[in-house]
Amino acid sequence: MDIGDARGRVQSRAEILAGGTTERELRRLITSGEIHRVRTGFYVGARGWTGIHVEDRHLIQVVAADAARRDGEVVFVGVSAAVAHRLPLFRVTPEYVHVAGPRTDAVARPKAGLAHHGVSLPDEDKVVIDGLPCSSLSRTVVDLARTLPREAAIAAADAALRHVAWDARARCYDSEAADDFRRGLLNRLSKAAGARGIRQARFVAAFADGRAQLPGESVSRLLLNDLGFAPPRLQVPFAGPDGEAWAIDFGLDDVGAWGEFDGKSKYTDAAFLAGRTPEQALLEEKYREDWIRGRSNRRFARWEMSHIASAAALRQRLAAFHIHAPA
Repeated sequence: MDIGDARGRVQSRAEILAGGTTERELRRLITSGEIHRVRTGFYVGARGWTGIHVEDRHLIQVVAADAARRDGEVVFVGVSAAVAHRLPLFRVTPEYVHVAGPRTDAVARPKAGLAHHGVSLPDEDKVVIDGLPCSSLSRTVVDLARTLPREAAIAAADAALRHVAWDARARCYDSEAADDFRRGLLNRLSKAAGARGIRQARFVAAFADGRAQLPGESVSRLLLNDLGFAPPRLQVPFAGPDGEAWAIDFGLDDVGAWGEFDGKSKYTDAAFLAGRTPEQALLEEKYREDWIRGRSNRRFARWEMSHIASAAALRQRLAAFHIHAPA
């Protein structure tokens, strides 16, 4: 979901009433769950709220807060800027919409669903995304790297690098662009010595890699590192029998194996299925895996979200395929 989509789902109280709904009918719709109150005075239909990703829900909250704001100096920051930049929030559910500005008082306002940060951002740290004032991508990544759990921070940083360095049409990764962005992150961090979370942020900036396509791949890479595997090759090209240009998520070269993270979307999302049924997608994946294993003479392991709950869980999953980190 982008900002325009989110705005299209949100209606103010005034807009609902202007459409002919009475105050009594509005109360009934809220009570019955047919519409969801995003914040005081702003609503979204139940179909536009239930079953959507955490990031999409928070983006709806952000655009509602933007519609209600009166202080033009307020900038959305942290997780609230992250969703505007279309960065993932891995296992993070924001409690508040986060804003910063010179007049904010650094307190949370639960009734308004806001967390104020009394920080004045320099102009170079501000951007406007489809009318939404936010911290820049670089500033946002640094803020997330300092404050989020390590797994979530890595997933967001990987996604940011993918935004700046991955060419989807050419299917290639611009290492120079990625390195430039990384240097910018590290430069910011060098000026923030002693700040909370700075050690983790430095690790995140150095470890991030935009070739990871999904948060699950980012976290898998982090856990593989924790388990003692050498840095794997990512999105390794492999030719199919009819010239197909396949890519394997992880080349575990130190142990002579392949690895892939299987998100549910691969077999359920229409964009991934591209007209195929889930059964057809599953059979094609099996055919692909068999070919790769046979041609490369390497073990091939697959794992899912439940297997990256911890390093121990991933270790156990890999052991089932006789894949172990070097001693």
